[in-house]
Amino acid sequence: MTALTIAVLLGGSSAERDVSLMSGARIAAALRSRGHAVSCVDPATGPLTRAGEQRILDEAIATTPPSREALSALARSAGGFDPVHLLGPAVRDADVVFLALHGGAGEDGRVQAVLDLIGVPFTGSNHVGSALAMDKDVTKILLRAAGVPTADWRMSPVTEGEVRAALGLPVVVKPSKQGSTVGLTVVKSWSQLAPAVAEASLYDDEVMVEQFIAGRELTVAVLGDVALPVGEIIPQHEIYDYECKYTAGMAREEFPANLEEAQVRTVQRLALTAFRALKLRGYARIDFRLGEDGVFYCLEANTLPGMTALSLVPQAAVAAGISFEALCERIALSARGVERAA
Repeated sequence: MTALTIAVLLGGSSAERDVSLMSGARIAAALRSRGHAVSCVDPATGPLTRAGEQRILDEAIATTPPSREALSALARSAGGFDPVHLLGPAVRDADVVFLALHGGAGEDGRVQAVLDLIGVPFTGSNHVGSALAMDKDVTKILLRAAGVPTADWRMSPVTEGEVRAALGLPVVVKPSKQGSTVGLTVVKSWSQLAPAVAEASLYDDEVMVEQFIAGRELTVAVLGDVALPVGEIIPQHEIYDYECKYTAGMAREEFPANLEEAQVRTVQRLALTAFRALKLRGYARIDFRLGEDGVFYCLEANTLPGMTALSLVPQAAVAAGISFEALCERIALSARGVERAA
C-alpha cells in the first residue's frame, strides 16, 4: 500500500481543546507507525513540531476543561480558526486530512465545508451530518422521526411551570451544541434550574432542558456501516462527566457490555439507524441510556469522538479485534475511498 501524506487537525479554541490535542497527537503517532507521512496542525496556533506533539503525549489531560477566559484569550490572539493555518500547504497538499478536532468549528461542519470547497478529502462526516449531529435539538427531532427513542426535552427559554408539566425532576440542562458534558448540570431541585440554564448559556446560544433517564450508560461505535461491540460506562460520578471521561480510574468501561444478545442487537440497530438518520459517514459514536423501563434512549451522536487512551471508540475497536493503529489507518483510508487497511 502506498504511504499517504496526512495532515492531522487538532486543538482549536473550543472547550474540548485539551482532549483534541491528545487525540490528535495519538492519531499522528499511530499513523506514522503504519508508514504514513504525518504533520499536525492546530487551526488556532499553527503547525506543531514533533517535540510539541511529544509534550502533549507526555502530559495528562486536566480534570476540567480550559476556562472560558483562557479560550477567549487564545481565540483573540490567534484570530480564531486562522485560514492561514487551516488552508496552509500542510492541509492543502495533503492526501487526506484527519480531523481530530472536538467541539466548536471543528465538529459543527464549518471546517468540513472549507475542506470540501478546496477539494481535500477528510475523515468523518461531511458538513451536513456534522452540523445535524452537533445540534442536539435537531438530532432529537431526527431520531424521533427515525424511530429511535430519546428522552423528552424542551428548549430554553422555558418556564419552570412548563418544565414541571412536561418533564418533572430531575432534568439535565446543557448547551445544545457542545460536547464532553461541558456546561452540563443535573438539576434535582427547582432552585437549581435558572442557575443551570445560565451556566449552559455561557457555552452556547441555545440551551436544552432534557428529562433525566436513570439507568445504565451504553455506547456504540459505528465504523463504516458496522456497529462495533457495545460498551458500558460505569462512572464514579452520577454522570459520565468531563472528569470521569479524561481521568484514569474515574470510570470503568466494559467492552463488550454485559447485555443479553437480543439487547445487543437492538441497541446496535438503533445506533446504525441514528447514524443514517443524521447522514453521518466514516465513523461516529452513538451514546445511550438503558432506562429502568428497558428502553434504549439515545443521548447523542459524536461525529468526531475522542481518541485518547481513555476514549471509548478505541476500546470498542480493540474489542472487535482492531488495534488503535489499524483503526486510525482504516479511518484515514476510508476518507480516500479505500475499503480498509491491510
